[in-house]
Amino acid sequence: MNATVEDLTVNYEENGQLVVKELDKAILSKGAWTTVLFRYQEWMPATDGYGPDKYVIRRYKKTGGEYRQQSKFTISSADQARKIIETLRGWLD
Repeated sequence: MNATVEDLTVNYEENGQLVVKELDKAILSKGAWTTVLFRYQEWMPATDGYGPDKYVIRRYKKTGGEYRQQSKFTISSADQARKIIETLRGWLD
């Protein structure tokens, strides 16, 4: 149960293996609608290790005292993340 923003995670375990490992998170907004940016890695069975860092922005809505995911946007690569950063900098400067 995700009763607080701090409880939200992308960690995912399957058959005792941590398949998605959260590395960090940043809470971008809090309230009835909460936005969180996660940094994570996925388990790669072929290499018996975790793959490159990935990023996802998730929106949660708090209903009945519990946060439920409403939407997500996965940043597909470090290059895409850099382009997002550059674009936002240009818009904000």
